[in-house]
Amino acid sequence: MKDGPSARLSDQDELLPPPDWGRSGTTTAPGTRATWIFAAIAALLVVGRLWLAPAIAVKSLDAWATIFVAICVQALPFLVFGVTLSAAITAFVPPSFFNRVLPRRPAAAVPVAAAAGAVLPGCECASVPVAGGLMARGVAPAAALTFLLAAPAINPVVLVATAVAFPRNPEMVLGRFLASITVAVLAGWLWLRFGKGEWLRIPRPHADGVGRWERFRQAMRHDIMHAGGFLVVGGMAAATINVIIPAAWVSGLAGVSWLSVLTLAVLAVLMSICSEADAFVAASLTQFSPTAKLAFLVVGPMVDLKLIALQTGIFGPRFAIRFVPLTFVLAVAVSALVGWGLW
Repeated sequence: MKDGPSARLSDQDELLPPPDWGRSGTTTAPGTRATWIFAAIAALLVVGRLWLAPAIAVKSLDAWATIFVAICVQALPFLVFGVTLSAAITAFVPPSFFNRVLPRRPAAAVPVAAAAGAVLPGCECASVPVAGGLMARGVAPAAALTFLLAAPAINPVVLVATAVAFPRNPEMVLGRFLASITVAVLAGWLWLRFGKGEWLRIPRPHADGVGRWERFRQAMRHDIMHAGGFLVVGGMAAATINVIIPAAWVSGLAGVSWLSVLTLAVLAVLMSICSEADAFVAASLTQFSPTAKLAFLVVGPMVDLKLIALQTGIFGPRFAIRFVPLTFVLAVAVSALVGWGLW
């Protein structure tokens, strides 16, 4: 038998979810063929835009295609880069790393967990199982939930993508960082103060013995298809908003400051766009104010339909019905305050 620190570390690691937990298994994950299909569709978008656009006589359809292709083509490199880094962290960074860098006091661990999210790229889908793994390891739930909110919102890939999407508005990057990290820390502290253990189901699945490179391959395959699909849906929705909805309606809605903020916040929940690509969709919503766009960027990585489903399945419905509204209200309020301060 093993004894000493190495044995204790091994025992603790067995309590953690496998790094690919929360993703589809080998029997349900989209196959290699689906990955190539997605790549082919992305190429066809570019080629089709060049060949078909001159033959399209309807101006509104031409405008829709232009907006849709522009969003997808701009966002795709950041999406692929972010998914690659996320999969590498999922497969190769040991879960024990997070426990070593967090302070033992929960109140102090919350802002440190938020800072860790700022330097570790990851998508929303990956942050939920990572948070579950942290809790299973003994990390305070408040700190794990703070990391869950911060990691997909303020990591370097997301901030760079935001800077590219808003080249003439660098305040958007600063606003997104300040608002997102503030929401994450406040949510963690509020859960620490008011959260109850019976509201939260801490998962403890067993490892499946899959090798690291296989985990990396599965994570890449899952995330590129999952996030890419949401990017396409988001691009279509944004193009539709810009083309189909009458300009007078949009102008009237966008002209009411508080209503425009709330509208894009709700839209972020419904569109469920990957955080590595949402800045390009937000930039295309030209009718709305910078503050409303900021709310879109802050709410989306923290509260959307796929996250609500993941959190309900992993942490339980009693957790989701409390944590989701808390996060949404904080995200909207902080975004409005930061946005009105910057613009």
